[in-house]
Amino acid sequence: MKGALLSTEGQRLRVAVWDSGGSLCFPSLLNGGGVTFSLQVFPIKHYQDKIRPYIQLPSHRNITGIVEVILGETKAYVFFEKDFGDMHSYVRSRKRLREEEAARLFKQIVSAVAHCHQSAIVLGDLKLRKFVFSTEERSQLRLESLEDTHIIKGEDDALSDKHGCPAYVSPEILNTTGTYSGKAADVWSLGVMLYTLLVGRYPFHDSDPSALFSKIRRGQFCIPDHISPKARCLIRSLLRREPSERLTAPEILLHPWFESVLQPGYVDSEIGTSDQIVPEYQEDSDISSFFC
Repeated sequence: MKGALLSTEGQRLRVAVWDSGGSLCFPSLLNGGGVTFSLQVFPIKHYQDKIRPYIQLPSHRNITGIVEVILGETKAYVFFEKDFGDMHSYVRSRKRLREEEAARLFKQIVSAVAHCHQSAIVLGDLKLRKFVFSTEERSQLRLESLEDTHIIKGEDDALSDKHGCPAYVSPEILNTTGTYSGKAADVWSLGVMLYTLLVGRYPFHDSDPSALFSKIRRGQFCIPDHISPKARCLIRSLLRREPSERLTAPEILLHPWFESVLQPGYVDSEIGTSDQIVPEYQEDSDISSFFC
């Protein structure tokens, strides 16, 4: 459940939360100024489990943090920073991004994932929609939430959870009956994200779920000619069928593509129109029922 700030009164904030029982109003000790927040409501018995990843994870500029928690009698009201739209919608509106912009935004995405991995958190269900803009200028990204994350112990990142969006799911999740590396699965999803930013469509796509999953299992995809050699190299280093052959999230940040594209004077190749774009997200579509 989400809500928003209604008004500020001097230096105290008053927020209205719509619940099944009606409208509730709580005072907050936050400084006012007409700031709007995102709100999630959890049962009071479970809220500590829901916010545990936020408590464990050190602060990072590319990951949304908790602003405040207000406890009611039966529910906890957790406030987060407001966002200015998500990456999925942004790529749809742009069809695809130039490499300079894609590198700048993707580096922030990878930085957030690497920070989580280094803090013993595997994200799971990674997708463009989970990254939102922090400012109206749409230059700063952050991971919207830590829902569906997994806190791991030590170096063991073995997972058995099969949850995830079809277009982003890795081959080993489809093939494995036991466990798989959660970090490596996150990296595969990063590969899907990078491909989508640069090409404007998913590397694996089909309206029929079984056909889609077959394509993912084979791991065969085509990269258009307009993609630069270094970007091709990075995409192929992420979308490897064998999980152990993929780069780790920290290693991605060291890839020469970022340096070559983000250096002053870089000239991108021309981008024309594309008749294949990132599809509209349908919550109740047939394919979403398989994983989402």
